[in-house]
Amino acid sequence: MEEKERKEKFCTDSGIEIKRVYSKINITDEQPGQFPFTRGVQETMYRSKLWTMRQYAGFSTAEESNKRYHYLLNNGTTGLSVAFDLPTQIGYDSDHDFADGEVGKAGVAIDSLKDIEILFDGIKLENITTSMTINSTASILLAMYIALAKKQGADLKKISGTIQNDLLKEYAARGTYIYPPKASMRIITDIFEYCSKEVPKWNTISISGYHIREAGSTAVQELAFTLANGKAYLKAAIEKGLDINVFAKRLSFFFNAHNNLFEEVAKFRAARRMWATITKDLGATDPRAQMLRFHTQTGGSTLTAQQPHNNIPRVTIQALSAVLGGTQSLHTNGYDEAIALPTEEAARIALRTQQIIAYESGAVDTVDPLAGSYFVETLTNEVEAAAWEYIHKIDAMGGSVAAIEQGYMQNEIAASAYKYQNEIQSGEKIIVGVNKFTVEEKPLQDVFSIDDSIRQLQIDKINKVKAERDNDKVKAILKTLESNALGSVNLMPTILEAAENYATLGEIADVMRGVFGEYTG
Repeated sequence: MEEKERKEKFCTDSGIEIKRVYSKINITDEQPGQFPFTRGVQETMYRSKLWTMRQYAGFSTAEESNKRYHYLLNNGTTGLSVAFDLPTQIGYDSDHDFADGEVGKAGVAIDSLKDIEILFDGIKLENITTSMTINSTASILLAMYIALAKKQGADLKKISGTIQNDLLKEYAARGTYIYPPKASMRIITDIFEYCSKEVPKWNTISISGYHIREAGSTAVQELAFTLANGKAYLKAAIEKGLDINVFAKRLSFFFNAHNNLFEEVAKFRAARRMWATITKDLGATDPRAQMLRFHTQTGGSTLTAQQPHNNIPRVTIQALSAVLGGTQSLHTNGYDEAIALPTEEAARIALRTQQIIAYESGAVDTVDPLAGSYFVETLTNEVEAAAWEYIHKIDAMGGSVAAIEQGYMQNEIAASAYKYQNEIQSGEKIIVGVNKFTVEEKPLQDVFSIDDSIRQLQIDKINKVKAERDNDKVKAILKTLESNALGSVNLMPTILEAAENYATLGEIADVMRGVFGEYTG
């Protein structure tokens, strides 16, 4: 007699129905490192080189964050990932009224090149890759980074890293925008053009699905909206006259990894195949311009304040999905991040999770270990088909900018978030330790917090910088920046000159605010 199943219908988090068993399907004999890169962007993948193990870190002052960076590097981190506080992200110096209560809280406070010099003190920029989660002020932070590299005597052709620089997802899901979409696209393509000549190893944009997912999207929506945004950036760069075979090589992606192991693996595999098609259709002929390279971060929204140690196995499953899916870079969240910034212990456990997967699990010993699985191959096809449906709808609206302006992406994400929360509240979706298997528990004792006195330390630094710099020269450079912003000159050289002369982040951002205005949604 057949046993009754636990549910009438089993589905992924995107609502794709999961069959009881999967039978043989037609599987193309694709090879890793070859178009359309479903099985990975390198022929040997982790058999030659492991993914870059990053830990997203930044808090308080540049001095304090610098200590954490040295701690992480000493514990085996192979790339730095910088978190910036909210005022830095939206272009306000620490002494601005809007910065009150936020300085150093969500990341490190950066007001001028002086802070960048302190942040990377004792760290040679030629020897590491640095990822910076920054969008509206990406041009300014990149300019400060380049200015420091020049002061260190680094060969700018060798420094490598990534700026997120993805404003379209800010309008759709995250909200740390400053300028209207068209002005933002102009700044982004200026960065593409400048870096292709001056810092050719720098990834000029990390097209981010991470925050789309954090806002409540499904895996399919994350994939579709991210690639649709990527397509918009490609078209904008082509319209500026840039060669897709050159600039597309420096585009990277940033995806979320959630708990549904097999759907996440399918999402990563489908993403490569879809991007290869998109770039080829837009004229890319160089295989390296057709490859989707991506960083992954485990899901912040999946972390629970209840029974926080449950987050350790959650993060492990999520990290494993990224590795099985072929990520190039990975950040694992600390188990305590639903409550506060991670402690050193939590950050170390998160890093050790990656290292155990890399050196003990065997998951890295063969390329695309889940290839040929009836289930995973079918699910990859189904995720891809569902994502294409969304992209075709967005194309019909006129592309991502139009879809965002019409509120389409925002509404789809909101509807998914609402549905997911209802499923948790009804008990249809089980979250261990939240709506099932709960216990009486004491609050976590060792919690990391930031003191509000940090703001005054930053204000003192700003005042010292302004007292020591050549203020007449700074004023003249900012006037040139204003003139260039009113015209069509590439803004990056002037932003770099301003940064090198210790203009503050807020001063530079304010010049562009004055020209471009602010976006209010």
